[in-house]
Amino acid sequence: MSIAHTILVVEDNPDNQQLVTWILEDEGYTVVCADTAEDGLKLLESHNFTLILMDISLPGMDGKQATQQIRNTPAIASIPIIALTAHAVQGERESIMASGVDELLTKPLDEVALIQRIKEMINR
Repeated sequence: MSIAHTILVVEDNPDNQQLVTWILEDEGYTVVCADTAEDGLKLLESHNFTLILMDISLPGMDGKQATQQIRNTPAIASIPIIALTAHAVQGERESIMASGVDELLTKPLDEVALIQRIKEMINR
């Protein structure tokens, strides 16, 4: 992989942050974590990210609101976003997708599926 890809992980659970970081770093990605949507949005102002992994259940602003804000900001609107949630009940899935995410993966994460989707999105 010649281009270094940096992935923003917006996740409030430290264990989930660590797990996702290990998975992504094993694949050669650089990972930056944010504990809140607000922190994630701040990081997007000063860093170039290839992709965003967005937890939906966050303290303060939730992942859907953050995604909508990203989609309404021209400079960062095209960054692919994969939503991560443990709550993909019927109806909620549609609501999450409607917020503007490109993909929705449920926790516990399927490591192989996660990496496959990231590679597909980065290479499209």
